[in-house]
Amino acid sequence: MVDGNSSCPEEPVAVYNISLGFTAAVPEWEALLTIFTLTMIIILTVIGNILVILSVFTHKPLRIVQNFFIVSLAVADLTVAILVLPLNVAYSILGRWVFGIHVCKMWLTSDVMCCTASILNLCAIALDRFWAITDPINYAQKRTLKRVLLMIAGVWILSLIISSPPLIGWNDWPEPDVFEKESICKLTERQGYVIYSSLGSFFIPLFIMTIVYVQIFIATRRRLRERAQASKISAILSKNPVKSSNKHQNQDRESVSSETNHNETEHAINKSKDKRARKAKKKRKSENENNEKSIYLKPVLVREDSFTDNADCSSGSQRKNSLNPCTSDKDVIPNTTSTSVKSESPQSKIVSCKPTPPPEIIPKKPGVVYQFIEEKQRISLSKERRAARTLGIIMGVFVVCWLPFFLMYVINPFCSSCCPSGRLINFITWLGYINSALNPIIYTIFNLDFRRAFKKLLGMRP
Repeated sequence: MVDGNSSCPEEPVAVYNISLGFTAAVPEWEALLTIFTLTMIIILTVIGNILVILSVFTHKPLRIVQNFFIVSLAVADLTVAILVLPLNVAYSILGRWVFGIHVCKMWLTSDVMCCTASILNLCAIALDRFWAITDPINYAQKRTLKRVLLMIAGVWILSLIISSPPLIGWNDWPEPDVFEKESICKLTERQGYVIYSSLGSFFIPLFIMTIVYVQIFIATRRRLRERAQASKISAILSKNPVKSSNKHQNQDRESVSSETNHNETEHAINKSKDKRARKAKKKRKSENENNEKSIYLKPVLVREDSFTDNADCSSGSQRKNSLNPCTSDKDVIPNTTSTSVKSESPQSKIVSCKPTPPPEIIPKKPGVVYQFIEEKQRISLSKERRAARTLGIIMGVFVVCWLPFFLMYVINPFCSSCCPSGRLINFITWLGYINSALNPIIYTIFNLDFRRAFKKLLGMRP
């Protein structure tokens, strides 16, 4: 976005001959440094956002419906880099607009629309994450491809509504003949439109994102406490069968000792054993029923996490190993039919496994199931923390990049004595543009799946 204040005295435009064959409004060293720096920002923005788009469509763990919001954000940032930034570089170096009034109008409209779409997409991502964490089961049913595409379409339509009023007359642009003389292309300073566009493009989305992020932080902390309590209960229940078994063994030892010392009759011994056996069997049956009930209650949390995770492929092998009965020592049966000496080596040792039990039998092994549930909860909570942290960083970078511009954009039309220099205006404007380059970098650093996808697309080792 480009800003200025018509009430300020015009700065004299100096003319410097550049060795590249054109005249500029800044010295040659500053022009070359500016061109190099801004060109690198444009290239970084283009490459980074193209990688984000390709990653979602080519990397399977990222091919999930909620990542279409990220694709929409990357498209908005990419259009900023392609449609807006190159013309801004030329305008900053030349100090005058040389592309005509019609290109100026389309450039300013594209500038407002693309930057607004980028900001509103960040807001949509925050809302999606908020609903996924606070109401995971219900929202998972609502988060369909149609719903996500409708939300994305709403973001772009709203961006068009915010950016288009100057094209239909809500502006203070000069007449074509005056425009040709002044060669200045800047956003309209109509006070009504400034308030309207700044609220829709920045301040309302900022307010929504702040409230949403605070709620996400509170919800994540609450879930962490709940999971910690659930893990403690799981650990206690998983230890009960062992304690019960030891208790029965001790009772048997004590009873045998008592029978030996008192020389009880055979009939009394058998009767006592039968009674203890019935009691032990009844107690074990009761414990198993309780364990089954507690196990069946746990998958509610697991199911909830699967809806809120971005992707849960990293724990696939762990789940497979956790539920494989061959991981238990008592399920591995050495082959004793081979008489070869070589069979003693680990490489040639033949083992056979018991058949894999169907899912409904898994709760009969509470230790394995509790271990699986705890591992699933740990992975899910780790992803929740990372996602919330990434969202917070994205929002923080967004505020740092765009807040200075929108403060200047709102203050200038209402402050006749506020006259920022051209260099300051360019710096604050490009600080906002840099947000489009930083978003894919944030994904690369803080999201493992995006990092892997980027490395794969760039031909680097994962």
